[in-house]
Amino acid sequence: MLYLFGSIVLTSYLTLAFKVCEKYGVSIFQAIVFNYITCVITGSIVNGAFPINNESIHQVWFQWACLMGVLFITIFNVIGMTAQKISVAVASVANKLSLIIPVILSVYLYHETVKGWKLFGVILALLAVILTCYQPTNNNEADKTDQGKLKYLLPVALFFGSGFLDALINHVQQTYVTVENSNAYLISGFFSASSIGSLYLMYQYISSKQVFAFKHLLAGILIGIPNYFSIWCLVHFLKQSPWQSSASIPVNNMGIVLFSSVVAWILFKERLSKINWLGIALSLVAIYFIAFGANL
Repeated sequence: MLYLFGSIVLTSYLTLAFKVCEKYGVSIFQAIVFNYITCVITGSIVNGAFPINNESIHQVWFQWACLMGVLFITIFNVIGMTAQKISVAVASVANKLSLIIPVILSVYLYHETVKGWKLFGVILALLAVILTCYQPTNNNEADKTDQGKLKYLLPVALFFGSGFLDALINHVQQTYVTVENSNAYLISGFFSASSIGSLYLMYQYISSKQVFAFKHLLAGILIGIPNYFSIWCLVHFLKQSPWQSSASIPVNNMGIVLFSSVVAWILFKERLSKINWLGIALSLVAIYFIAFGANL
């Protein structure tokens, strides 16, 4: 349970940190790139050395780690684009609703069962996320014209991308990751993300589309260290969870929604409507049924 708590708290911290970045004018993309570089350095320190070598490159999990890195940096930026061009509420809903994808794949790949009260909990979780993230929409004509196809494409891309990433992490940890290679796997994923991001950031520096400032680097460091340990906790939680992955992932995601919503309400004075509070209450009920429904 300690790994689950760590994953929930640290992942929620990342969401809240991006809100602070916006307040202080920090470039989200630069912070994301520096964050992944920090993740590689942090993981290497934890590991005792940089673990990527000729032997690790030829391991089966390495190609999956590279794909995970591509998804890391892509999804982070899609979240930012969705929040900027549409709304934060839509970004949150699309991101968290993706929990249904690893649940479905867990049933298909690992023959796990989702029925009875457990199935009721999964359905309730989807409703809870929608209610927790719900915000009144602004239906003016200018917004409809400007958003166009992005209104549909970005949330769909975020939904499938985030869901596939959760499913990928779960599949690799169940199939290939061991206690001995788990850190090397994580660092390889972060190294892939940092390499892609660094190349594109250098291009933006050269073309004067981005300007370096120390605050961007500092933000990346303050995000990167918790980010590394959030994924580290998630991998270890999925490895040692007392539940099937079809229950573990929804419990983790619901915990993040619940914790981040309450902390944002306390620290940032975000207004939560009665509908939002209903969603938070339902998320607690959903967690119970997903985790313990099979025994009821």
